[in-house]
Amino acid sequence: MEKGKKIVTENRKARHDYFILETYVAGIVLKGTEVKSLRASHANLKDSYAGIESGEVFLFDCHINPYTHGNIENHDPLRKRKLLLHKREVKKLIGKTAEKGLSLVPLKIFFVQGKAKIEIAVAKGKKLYDKRESIKKKTAEREVRRAMSEKSKS
Repeated sequence: MEKGKKIVTENRKARHDYFILETYVAGIVLKGTEVKSLRASHANLKDSYAGIESGEVFLFDCHINPYTHGNIENHDPLRKRKLLLHKREVKKLIGKTAEKGLSLVPLKIFFVQGKAKIEIAVAKGKKLYDKRESIKKKTAEREVRRAMSEKSKS
């Protein structure tokens, strides 16, 4: 982990449900109460996704809880949030998402040097048999690691 990097939330299900092809790190346009709520780790990426509207990338359905000490000016927890990327990255993403079967999936939200960032990925959905295969592979790797650690202890 980089120095000064604090992970707020991760979408663990994304790596199970999708093949991750490319990842991008983007800034997020947030309101003040959203930043305070993120610093308290009150966010959820479970059902969220990224999409492109009128040449800009947005994050949809990312739930950031309203700030507990906020007032009537508190934010809407499920509002769409603009993601900040370079033009060439946005053009690349437009081309990638135009391909059949590829989508933009948020992987994690984190802070780097006080600024909120999001890691999004161009991903292709896994079929059920792919998911089973990745579970088998993960289990086999875990068993090998366990056997190696037991062997080194003896």
